[in-house]
Amino acid sequence: MTDNRYTAHGETAPTGRAYVTTLAATIPFDGSRTMGDEVPGPAHLLASALAACVLKNVERFSHLLPFEYSRATADIELERQDSPPRIVRASYRLVIHTDEPAARCRLLHKNITKFGTISNTLAPACALSGSMHARRSSGDIAEIDSTPPDEA
Repeated sequence: MTDNRYTAHGETAPTGRAYVTTLAATIPFDGSRTMGDEVPGPAHLLASALAACVLKNVERFSHLLPFEYSRATADIELERQDSPPRIVRASYRLVIHTDEPAARCRLLHKNITKFGTISNTLAPACALSGSMHARRSSGDIAEIDSTPPDEA
């Protein structure tokens, strides 16, 4: 898509069975007045969008830097307040399977946080934080300090 516009179509019925369609994907979601436990609700879809944003940028910057990795996972947690209803906190834990040095991992994480469309949209609206961990081929997991040494 060369355009900077994104579209989706949504539909619901009185039962709360709902879906959104975008591009060639149809995604069911819980449109009921309560939260179910089988299909995602809108906040789950927002958390999913943040996960997709983080992971898409891992792939994007792996080519631009370049940065070698074999796999990446992102775990997202959103915190919602009730009144007024809104997301007040978003956090993620990114685990990358790589043997790249810590400085290169910090550079990757800096670019992920600086250039993510969804993360840049959420950051002004709620507290956004993230951590990055490198899973080494030895099996060790190292937490990557995201603060550059000259700013610590």
